Amino acid sequence: MVFAQTVFTRAVDPVIPMIAEDLAIDVKTAALLSSAYTFPYALVQPALGVTGDFFGKTRLMNLCVLVVALSALVCAVATTFSLLVVMRIVAGLVAGGVFPIALALIGDLVPVSERQIAIGRLLAVGLTGNLVGASIAGVIGDVFGWRGVFAILGAFGFIVAIAAFFAFRGVATPAPAPFNRAAVLANFRSIFADPRAKVCFTSVFFEAVFIHGLFPYVALLLLAIGETRASVAGLLIATFAVGGVLYSLSVPVLIARVRERHLMVAGGALAAAGLVFIALHVPWIWQIAIYAMFGFGFYLLHGCIQVHVTELSQTARGAAASLHSSSFYLGQAVGPVIYGYGFAHGGPEPSIFVGAAVVMAVGIACSRLLRHRTAD
Repeated sequence: MVFAQTVFTRAVDPVIPMIAEDLAIDVKTAALLSSAYTFPYALVQPALGVTGDFFGKTRLMNLCVLVVALSALVCAVATTFSLLVVMRIVAGLVAGGVFPIALALIGDLVPVSERQIAIGRLLAVGLTGNLVGASIAGVIGDVFGWRGVFAILGAFGFIVAIAAFFAFRGVATPAPAPFNRAAVLANFRSIFADPRAKVCFTSVFFEAVFIHGLFPYVALLLLAIGETRASVAGLLIATFAVGGVLYSLSVPVLIARVRERHLMVAGGALAAAGLVFIALHVPWIWQIAIYAMFGFGFYLLHGCIQVHVTELSQTARGAAASLHSSSFYLGQAVGPVIYGYGFAHGGPEPSIFVGAAVVMAVGIACSRLLRHRTAD
């Protein structure tokens, strides 16, 4: 189910110029489809985290995948930009009930000494979804148009949701606790009682603003060097995910040989370097390696932060993971707006250079402020 949900995450970005042309709107306006998905995703995360803790994590994940798939099928036949925005909002409202809840489930089932490896494997699944979604969306867009992207991926998600419903019927999972309002409030207080919470949530917000906020403009940046194919934009976004897959494969060796704080600094440095090289508008064939490095650096830093998120509360990991995801997706919602303003008033290059400086600062701050406390 994580794969089925994440395949939608970056699938729209490669066909943003196509949507803009077909619906006769500005590219920067069409890019706000990303914010229409990520902003509601961010806002409802605390509620979804609580729902997962008290309603049942696997049941919530299954329902959310089904709604995301159905909203994509509606987008395939939408004739107005307004309907597209509404359906993307609907998808965003429920999409956060999949990956963050799966992350919380790992916190429930895996001891902290093995958790980063487990999280790395979960990231590999999610990143493969991002990779396939972005790359195949570009190809589908070139062949069938942007409507084909929504139709094909929506049908795939619907099939996965139905199959998962039957698959989970025979799987034993921990029984959810009965809902208790006082317990919910106590859980949130316990999360923020740990000073790492503010560092984690703030860090992933800025990561998302200046890294993921750039993705809706990848196709636009390629137009600046004369490359118009949606498939190339999809390839580059997918290569970012390839960098994440490489991280997930190498994480057992990395955590065994390198101190965590050094991994955070290295991750921030690699991601910042990726942004700098992207701003230089090198030929797209060179950007394949740049985006792979960009993705590896981001997930190296992000994976370290996620481990600390799973330690913020013993009794409310769903809520902690949802707050983490809320901050991250709020940053993704704000990012395209910030980059759009920066591109319009200062140009792409200065805007991306500022992003690189912030990402480097995040890596350094995390390396100094995040320390493990007690093992689970």
